[in-house]
Amino acid sequence: MHHLTGHSYLGGASDQPSGHTFDAINPANGATLAPPFHEATSAEVDLAVTRAVFAFDAFRSLSPESRAAFLEAIIEETLALGDAFLERCSAETGHPLARCAQERDRVVKHTRQFADLLREGSWVDARIDHGDRDRKPFPKPDVRSLLQAIGPVAVFGASNFPIAISVLGVDTISAFAAGCPVVVKGHPAHPGTCELAASAVLRAAERTGMPEGVFALLQGSKHEIGSQLVRHPALTAVAFTGSLRGGRALADLAAARPVPIPVYAEMGSVNPVFLLPEALATRGEQIAAGFVQALTVGVGQFCTNPGLVAGLDSPAWTTFTELAQEKAAAVAPATMLHPGIHQAYVLGVAQRQGHPRLQSLGTPATPPDPARHEAAAYLFTTTRQGLVEDPTLLDELFGPSATLVRCDKSADLVAIAEQMEGSLSATVHGTEADLANHAELLSVLSRKAGRLICNGYPVGLEICDSIHHGGPYPAATHSYFTSIGTRAIHRFVRPVCYQDWPGSLLPVELQDANPRGVMRMVDGVRRR
Repeated sequence: MHHLTGHSYLGGASDQPSGHTFDAINPANGATLAPPFHEATSAEVDLAVTRAVFAFDAFRSLSPESRAAFLEAIIEETLALGDAFLERCSAETGHPLARCAQERDRVVKHTRQFADLLREGSWVDARIDHGDRDRKPFPKPDVRSLLQAIGPVAVFGASNFPIAISVLGVDTISAFAAGCPVVVKGHPAHPGTCELAASAVLRAAERTGMPEGVFALLQGSKHEIGSQLVRHPALTAVAFTGSLRGGRALADLAAARPVPIPVYAEMGSVNPVFLLPEALATRGEQIAAGFVQALTVGVGQFCTNPGLVAGLDSPAWTTFTELAQEKAAAVAPATMLHPGIHQAYVLGVAQRQGHPRLQSLGTPATPPDPARHEAAAYLFTTTRQGLVEDPTLLDELFGPSATLVRCDKSADLVAIAEQMEGSLSATVHGTEADLANHAELLSVLSRKAGRLICNGYPVGLEICDSIHHGGPYPAATHSYFTSIGTRAIHRFVRPVCYQDWPGSLLPVELQDANPRGVMRMVDGVRRR
């Protein structure tokens, strides 16, 4: 088992850690967790990226099989950390051990998917247009292209997924799959979890002969570390999951560089749920139970949390509201991830309780314990007119809280969809007749959200090739790209075109013999 050092990792523990330290805190009891963690220095930030630059050419030139073996070694080394890894994660986040184990399982699954993607090979989108020297009036050149790695990538660990969207998350794994070295800025709320995960990556890199500098972990609680990392001239892209404020700050920094780079930030959203009349009348109790479960699982700390529900005023809506409040009040309060998130949630709830356009639907049966940074579920209700008069009621409140919006007519549902900002998801509960009668609503939602859910709930992403986790701003900075699923690899590659190049010097995926047997577009036809 790895012994925690509290250092940043640049191929190994930092030899000269800074004198400035910060502590990990157990949010359930406020206890300080050993050891103290050293803030990364400016020199360490520069060294991490410089080493990544030196590793880039060697790493991207490795065969897909070599990179796939590296990813599989990461799985093995992560599992070898054993229960101590899960226990540290639980201590730093308040997550139960079962939740931590689920995150580790998710890492195993998505890492294996990227290893399979590399071996299959068609993700490079190889395209070939053969030349024709006899074409008149000008010869046609031989033109071929495919996707290739862009360079060193910075990854910022997320607070709400300390294992699955952090050092071992899809951001890191997809960048490795693309052929990009990675520098991770660990999240200060769970530095021990980050260090343990980093040790697994580094052992895997050593086992499989990866070039030195392919991975680094920078520890720190200060924004300056992340700012310096994003501004480093050798960095080529940034991946971030977190708040709108944090993601936008990084995007602005990257845009202001002499050479701007993309920041792929996933920043959360309100994830509206629309309840159509027939579904509400026939399945209201079932929908209420599913909604409250989705709202409160993980103490509501998911970027896909359903923060707004809209439906038409009717006896069925009244019953749904009463049932949802009854079930929400019965959910036991639980510890949030860290004091900062808890403080923001408590303040947000207090502001909503005092808002003139909101009505609180009751109080929890068991009051939350502030000393344990606990959060309880709170529901509020308003009308369509309330949203018109104060659009901030559509803002996300991170935690187990939602606003129920009573509407007078179907046009109000469409108006809410038009008013809302870009969202990671949008959910509709309806019968086939409901859906047919609300075609305009569905059309608007397809413009506003990255994932459309029918008769389900947004929390709980299926880790698969087809999933899209992103959406129009402010859900994400680039709506085309996903931070979950194998399409995430497209963030860290760019097309490279070869014109009239000798066949023997082409990447193997572009050679006429197609030795890897990948799917390609050849003279306009998809084939192997």
